Amino acid sequence: MSHSSDPRDPRERPSAPHERPSAPRAGQESDLGFDLPPPAKISGPRLAIFAFAGVSLVALAFLAGWLPKRRARLELEASTKELAATVPRVEAVKPKVLSSDRSLVLPGTVSPLEEAAIRTRASGYVRRRLVDIGDKVEAGAVLVEIDTPELDQQLEQARAQLAQAQAALTHARASSEYSRSSLARREKLAPTGVTSADEVEKSRAEAAVAEASVALAQANVDAQGANVRRLTQEKAFARVVAPFAGTVIARSVDKGALVNPTVELLKLATTDPIRVLIEVPQDVAPSVQNDVPAAVSIREFAGRTFEGKVARFASALDARSRTMTTVVHVPNPKGELLAGMYARVEITLPLPHRVLELPSTALIADAHGTRVAIVGPDSRLRLVPVAVERDTGPAIQIATGLDEGDRVVRIGSADLVDGRLVELGEAK
Repeated sequence: MSHSSDPRDPRERPSAPHERPSAPRAGQESDLGFDLPPPAKISGPRLAIFAFAGVSLVALAFLAGWLPKRRARLELEASTKELAATVPRVEAVKPKVLSSDRSLVLPGTVSPLEEAAIRTRASGYVRRRLVDIGDKVEAGAVLVEIDTPELDQQLEQARAQLAQAQAALTHARASSEYSRSSLARREKLAPTGVTSADEVEKSRAEAAVAEASVALAQANVDAQGANVRRLTQEKAFARVVAPFAGTVIARSVDKGALVNPTVELLKLATTDPIRVLIEVPQDVAPSVQNDVPAAVSIREFAGRTFEGKVARFASALDARSRTMTTVVHVPNPKGELLAGMYARVEITLPLPHRVLELPSTALIADAHGTRVAIVGPDSRLRLVPVAVERDTGPAIQIATGLDEGDRVVRIGSADLVDGRLVELGEAK
């Protein structure tokens, strides 16, 4: 039985390639086997209610976060205005002008006034050693005698060569005299025709050669004489003498030792007066002068002070330590102070600039640097930067930034700001 096909029946119509089936409409039977309900629709009033509720939630969240912040800001502004309207009471002090002298206690090193390593220019063997460690000698005293056999032979040879050169000079002078006399005779006979002009010229040349030979011989004599004097002076160093008065502080040779100019024989030092080296800091270095008194103390001499005076100073600062080397001379007749000792030197020097003193509590240190608060004539604060010279703990010494008539707030704090009105307490 044949059935007629309905072209409108979707079940009978083949689907075209890539054709998507359309969604069934409401009330229309689909492939699911049941009809879908019609889509729900939101009415206008309900949509308005939802929108208002969303906006209200957002507004409430904003107010919950903003209102506390605003309240806190208003309270801060109110407290700031109240604090600004309140005039604080401060106590002010005037800077104290310190004495222009500054006492320093500096470490020092005891050193000899003069010190020299004794050597000899002559090579040879030690024949006699006349001094030992600890002996005191005068300038020019003989310390060591040296035998110089090789040098003696050289000196004899040089003297013989000098005698030979002197003999050659005598021979050259005689030859020169003969040549001059021969030239004179021939020049007299030349006009008479007894001798020819060629003979005269020959005699003149021989006289010139003889004269040059005299000059050469004289130069040789001078050279040999200089050599003899050099060796004689070197021979004189076979007797080693003290270059200055002092004490023998080291000995390196004994009798019979072979020595040469590189060998140190003795070490001599002058210890009266003795010198103490100190390093003066930069801030008072310009005030160092000769004859400034200095008191030297040594740990081994407890309770005793050695008086000295500044004798020399370097007039320049060491680039690494920013200090100036200063020499203090101390009398040492008994030799109590030994070279190499550690000493403490107390010296009083005038400061090159004025220094003012304030309580340490007056200092304000913040991001703007080191400052103090000054109360002006209009009772308003003025914060000024200062340069601290020295901090002693309870007090600070100010080098620059203040005048002795300034009124400085005794206790500095972060509440002190420029231009703030204050009530001044009793100044001290």
